[in-house]
Amino acid sequence: MRFPRLITLGFLLALVCATACDRGAAPVNADRVAPDFTVSDGENTIKLANYRGKVVLLNLWWSQCPPCIQETPDLIQLHHDRPDIAILAVSIDEDPGSYRRFLTRFHVDLNTVRDPDQKVAKLYGTDGWPETYIIDRKGYIRRKIVGDPGWSNPEIRTYLNSL
Repeated sequence: MRFPRLITLGFLLALVCATACDRGAAPVNADRVAPDFTVSDGENTIKLANYRGKVVLLNLWWSQCPPCIQETPDLIQLHHDRPDIAILAVSIDEDPGSYRRFLTRFHVDLNTVRDPDQKVAKLYGTDGWPETYIIDRKGYIRRKIVGDPGWSNPEIRTYLNSL
């Protein structure tokens, strides 16, 4: 009798884990104009409206997040391979030292800003890291990516080329 209970328990655990990982690849505001924002940390300022006419990857991240750390090298490589795409990296780091150490450690040369109050994350409904919103040239959100998609992945690159 214990064996079926273990199978049922295992199945339920797997189901919960699978649904917990899917935080909704289609954002509620998909195919709508991306909410504009201006965020400044005293050193850098990002205003989304300044990038109208470009494809934008709005990447929300945190320096202590393992998937954020994992995706950083590929995101930087995408930035070098496709300078026509505006990659806007908004960090939720509260500690400016952690943020700066991350930028130095990974040689981050993206447009980045620290947003410890999570104004942009709240505006977009982000509650997990990293999340990236792909915004087309007209300013419409086309896709939300949760986690590290592997920015060197040919499918991702082909999708970006189609915008």
